[in-house]
Amino acid sequence: MAKLNLDRQESEFLDRTITHWETEKVIDADTASKLRSSYEVKGFDWMRLAKYSFWIALACGVIAFGSLIISDKVVKLLKSLYNTPDILISVFAGVAAAAFFILGRRRERKYPDLVFSNEALIFTGIMFTACCIAYLGKTFDNHSGHYSLLFLLSVFVYGFLAWRMNSRLIWLFSLISLGSWFGTETGYQTRWTDYFLGMNYPLRFVVFGAVLVAVSLALRKRKWFAVFDDLTYVAGLLYLFMSLWLLSIFGNYGNLDVWYQVKQISLFYWGIIAAAVAAGFLFYGLKTKDVIAREFGITFLLISIYTKYFEYFWKHIDTTIFFAILAGSFWIIGRKAEKIWNLKSSDSDQ
Repeated sequence: MAKLNLDRQESEFLDRTITHWETEKVIDADTASKLRSSYEVKGFDWMRLAKYSFWIALACGVIAFGSLIISDKVVKLLKSLYNTPDILISVFAGVAAAAFFILGRRRERKYPDLVFSNEALIFTGIMFTACCIAYLGKTFDNHSGHYSLLFLLSVFVYGFLAWRMNSRLIWLFSLISLGSWFGTETGYQTRWTDYFLGMNYPLRFVVFGAVLVAVSLALRKRKWFAVFDDLTYVAGLLYLFMSLWLLSIFGNYGNLDVWYQVKQISLFYWGIIAAAVAAGFLFYGLKTKDVIAREFGITFLLISIYTKYFEYFWKHIDTTIFFAILAGSFWIIGRKAEKIWNLKSSDSDQ
């Protein structure tokens, strides 16, 4: 029988589990020995290398394409194609997107283990889809400036493709498009003024993130939504907490010139609200064993605290004392985290 190739953390977890079973007489010593010999620690995380390599390849491909289109010869060629109808470019991009999606789907079925190369093809299809929708918008543009409708179209296109292809990557772009539509639509409805229903952009996205989180929780038990559940939940929390963090800095001011004239201490209540929401999610995560809520809660609670520390004390405390306090606080956090980790490790060994 071929041995399982595990990383060090997985191997240590199995070692502790088998030892616990052996101690509690769930399995005998011979069975425990056979289980321990059925896996080995891998020497290098090749999957992570593959993942980063493909993403770097895509980034380099984008850079190469950008370098290509600014060369003199290509610029001249593009100028000669300037009068190409937008609808033809849209159709070409749509056909290219379909080709990459079909190729990626076939490779997923034929080579399911080649996860990252398959996702690279899907990602390329996503980019061509965006190009297709953009040029479709240019084709029917009536100069109204209502381009948020293109983002709304992207939501439905990506959402349908994600559902049909069972793709979390495409669903992610659907969520990004949804946020883009919300931001541009509220801007369009107010003729790009500073406020929408009395809310600046960060406050609007606090509401947006909260609604997305609520929808994710409401659909959690639906079978068809199971594949997209965690991703939607994380995206909603990211929208929510990033917006709360920005709100704690800028308050509900939509104009930077006005914000510059305001003392940061006068916005302290926004910081309290952001910290309270983070603490609430931390408590909820601990209570319900929701790892995602717990991690977001503790992360953004610390971010909120240290953001306010920098805002209020950077200019008012000697640099040496400032960083000494910072170092001491992180040392305390590290010690507490170390104790919790050691406590959990000892519990699992018993």
